[in-house]
Amino acid sequence: MGPEVVVEVFRNALYVIILLVAAVIVPGLIVGLLVAVFQAATSINEQTLSFLPRLLVTLATMMYLANWIFATLVGFANELYLSIPELIG
Repeated sequence: MGPEVVVEVFRNALYVIILLVAAVIVPGLIVGLLVAVFQAATSINEQTLSFLPRLLVTLATMMYLANWIFATLVGFANELYLSIPELIG
């Protein structure tokens, strides 16, 4: 097992992590930005106003994408499991 194989496995793991985290975080960031623009336009300086919409959007996104997230994780684990002979030999 050379360093190229380890780097490739690590690269694939980072790609899956970034993909899954971005899919959950980006909608919350967009809603937070929209609420911040609304607060700036109306001069409302309430810190807790943006928390609930971001929380609800993040939870809804996780519920909506749960099947895809699980399938992606299972696919990565299966790919990793099937590559064990290559990693050992």
